Amino acid sequence: MLRNPLPFLFAISLLAISSCSHAPEQQKETVRSATPTIAVSKALKTDLDRRLTLTAEFTPFEEVDVMAKVAGYVKQIYVDVGSRVAQGQALADLEVPEMRADMVRAEEEIQRRQSELERAKDDIKRAQSAYNLTHLSYERVASVVKSKPGLIAQQEIDEARGKDLMADAQLASSKSNLSVAEHQVHVVQADLDRLKTMYAYTKVTAPFAGVVTKRYANTGSMIQAGIASQSQAMPLVRLSNNSRLRLILPVPESAVPSIRIGNTVDVKVPTLNRTFPGRVARFSEKVQTATRTMDTEVDVANPSMTLIPGMYAEVELMLDDHRGVIAVPIAAKSTEGDHTVVFVVNASKQIEIRRVQIGLETADLAEIRSGVSVGELVVIGNRTALKDGQKVETREVQIGQALGGK
Repeated sequence: MLRNPLPFLFAISLLAISSCSHAPEQQKETVRSATPTIAVSKALKTDLDRRLTLTAEFTPFEEVDVMAKVAGYVKQIYVDVGSRVAQGQALADLEVPEMRADMVRAEEEIQRRQSELERAKDDIKRAQSAYNLTHLSYERVASVVKSKPGLIAQQEIDEARGKDLMADAQLASSKSNLSVAEHQVHVVQADLDRLKTMYAYTKVTAPFAGVVTKRYANTGSMIQAGIASQSQAMPLVRLSNNSRLRLILPVPESAVPSIRIGNTVDVKVPTLNRTFPGRVARFSEKVQTATRTMDTEVDVANPSMTLIPGMYAEVELMLDDHRGVIAVPIAAKSTEGDHTVVFVVNASKQIEIRRVQIGLETADLAEIRSGVSVGELVVIGNRTALKDGQKVETREVQIGQALGGK
């Protein structure tokens, strides 16, 4: 038995009082630990675009191997590799002696045919005069026979009639000869014109303004006429129009609907560390089955000849451009079945799971077309344990921080 129980009871009372005074504090800590703190970011109004970067090689806007129209020897060549020429400028002269001889013969033939034509004209004059005389004589005889029948013998009448008909036939024959002579002159003149036209091709000219990138022939080289696909036909030079260059881009099938003729693009040339303006000029309107791409051509002006065919370039195509749209970090969207949802923290610091309509998506941001307003807080952290209506504490981060500092 305790001799004096009062000290023991007093100690028990103090312990009980102390326990009662700490109970509310522990309850507060328990409630606080049950409310999670999550990372959130504000929905902002911004501009979004989607770009596609493709690599291609510059090619000349026009390029052709200049062939000779006629066969001959190179008499003189006026250009070499690197020569800049204007349209119509002489590149080379060919020597074709037999063609010159053919022209001389054709000119002599024309003179001969002209002489025959003049002779046929003279024959017509003579035949016309003879016909006029015989026809007048016949008309006189016929007049006498009509006024005084029996005065002139029938034989004499028949002879006058025969001479008239013969003179008429001679006149018709002379006219026919004149027509033949005129036709012969036209035939020979056409042949001479053809020879002159072909002879003009002995001077080879530039079909367009450009630069000579390759020279195949030298003085004295035998050049075949480049009028058919034949292996022995050798070009004179290769001519390129580099004042404007082409970039042929293989655009993926998914980006084909966004390609528009006339769109401007930025063309970056790593070799020069410069960017040049370009324009979408044309596309094939056909997706290649092997690569599932469509060839799209971008024209790049090159007046100073800074760019050289064969250089590589990077082209940034603008596929979509949305201005003044509501956007949230790409990490803020989730899926529930067939729907896209965003976890929103309302003014009461409670979770609201909202269905949203997503528009343009970039690597960092997603456009929200409906479901979220500007300035609302969206959850960007782990949402696995969060429920609709749950109370949370928030820790706001900026868009750049939400994207990992991008």
